[in-house]
Amino acid sequence: MRELDIEAKTDNLAQVLQFVDEELEKAGCPMKAMMQIDVAVEEIFVNIACYAYNPETGPATIRTEVTKEPLSVILTFLDHGVPYDPLKKDDPDITLSAEERQIGGLGIFLVKKSMDEIYYEYKDGQNILTIKKNI
Repeated sequence: MRELDIEAKTDNLAQVLQFVDEELEKAGCPMKAMMQIDVAVEEIFVNIACYAYNPETGPATIRTEVTKEPLSVILTFLDHGVPYDPLKKDDPDITLSAEERQIGGLGIFLVKKSMDEIYYEYKDGQNILTIKKNI
């Protein structure tokens, strides 16, 4: 398991993606799965950067873990921001046009659809969001 501690600001997204991609490359992650994981990482990290400490900034931790049997990638995002469980938000009605849909929720919906598992907990003053992708 590797860990990156970084200030939760959108300017740091490239560093976060580089950190995650290095781990994915070491694990031999196929390009399609890597792209899906990158979209999920971007969505989650940008949400932390924009909303967890708003209007201030604060720390975020990203943990990566690769399991061998079966081969999978587990990413955990931790922050000490406002408690928020994105999994409790109703999924958007994607049968409606963009103009008819309510704003928000599409990003986490995409994360839910593209990852194999996703968990949230608030523990010891931290938001902990974990995603898992089987490769």
